[in-house]
Amino acid sequence: MEATARALLDQAEQAVAACADDLKALEALRVRYLGRKGELTALFKTLGRVDPDRRPAVGKVLNEVKARLETILDEAMQRAKERAAREGDLLDITAPGRRPLRGRLHPITQTAMEIATIFNRLGFETVEGPEVELDYYNFEALNIPKDHPARDMQDTFYVSEDVVLRTHTSPLQVRTMERKKPPIKIIAPGKAYRCDSDVTHSPMFHQVEGLMVGQGVSFGDLKGVLTVFVHQMFGPHVGLRFRPSFFPFTEPSAEVDIQCVICKGAGCRVCSHSGWLEILGSGMVDPEVFKMVGYDPDEVSGFAFGMGIERIAMLKYGINDLRLFFENDLRFLRQF
Repeated sequence: MEATARALLDQAEQAVAACADDLKALEALRVRYLGRKGELTALFKTLGRVDPDRRPAVGKVLNEVKARLETILDEAMQRAKERAAREGDLLDITAPGRRPLRGRLHPITQTAMEIATIFNRLGFETVEGPEVELDYYNFEALNIPKDHPARDMQDTFYVSEDVVLRTHTSPLQVRTMERKKPPIKIIAPGKAYRCDSDVTHSPMFHQVEGLMVGQGVSFGDLKGVLTVFVHQMFGPHVGLRFRPSFFPFTEPSAEVDIQCVICKGAGCRVCSHSGWLEILGSGMVDPEVFKMVGYDPDEVSGFAFGMGIERIAMLKYGINDLRLFFENDLRFLRQF
């Protein structure tokens, strides 16, 4: 039986060499010799009839032949596959094509672009500036001196005593007023940073600040511009209201609320059953800010506003957890 097994191996080696480029033929040889009804398999089945004293030696030869045959066939089939791949034989031109994956803009980016588009149509210019900001522009020039209690509201990242990661994009209002004379109509979108993190706050977030300065600019102009913005962003039937508030760089100041986009003002868990959701802060520019940039507050007036882009996106798309924006889960992002 040992001689039969070795003769079978020689025969198989010759057969493999004769059809080394033909994958189908090589597979047929595998079945012929190693399949359930293969020739080598048949020899294994007769092993039980061999004399017990000779059985270990015969079994060893059969295993060696099987291992050698498997190696020969595997190597031949691998070479044939590589050769076919190089020559393009494995390309199935009848298979349906794969559609390329399409990238999408992040919902924060989409919301920021929509906000900018609305204000650009109203004549506001978009400006940009540094994210690592001087304490002077981030606080002092906005009427927030070093001992002002409003600094406690900011949760600031300090790079050094006089350098911070900007806590809002309002410094761009001061920088713009320093280099330009009225009239001014700008928006300043960008990243801002504060030491805060939960389901509605992130250490890095996005804001859009707005500023309009000129002769005779009134609170009525502020209300008109923000009313147009709300109706463009959330729909013409969404109501809004202005609530008195406080900001160091505006006087008078107001928070702007919109009718809850979830319950349409009826009251629900999202709006704490009030029917209203706060979306931004605003007010008339404080005369002290004008003095810091060399404007005469008796000659010009203006208004400013600021909103969180994440907040607008959450309301617009019905998102209840801010952290979803930063987890990069494609199942979430593909919805936008």
